[in-house]
Amino acid sequence: MTTNVLERTQSDFELTQKNQPLHDSVRQSLENYLSQLKGQSPSNLYELILAEVEEPLMKAVMEYTKSNQSRAAIILGLSRGTLRKKLKMYGMLD
Repeated sequence: MTTNVLERTQSDFELTQKNQPLHDSVRQSLENYLSQLKGQSPSNLYELILAEVEEPLMKAVMEYTKSNQSRAAIILGLSRGTLRKKLKMYGMLD
């Protein structure tokens, strides 16, 4: 019975994590990253974060739009040319 309570608690936690606002998820990930540095100063953190976030963002939006570049560009607020440049950069052009 203890296992079921633990599983339910873990499941509830995972559900909470999945429904967590993006802002909170990003902040939590950054806090975890910075705590792992153990006092060392990161360099180029802005570029690092953009590089880590942009590719999965492009993949998710392209999947969501079923590879419709015009629709993806609108959703992302980018020109279609900029979107194509980024897709090419990440090896995502057909």
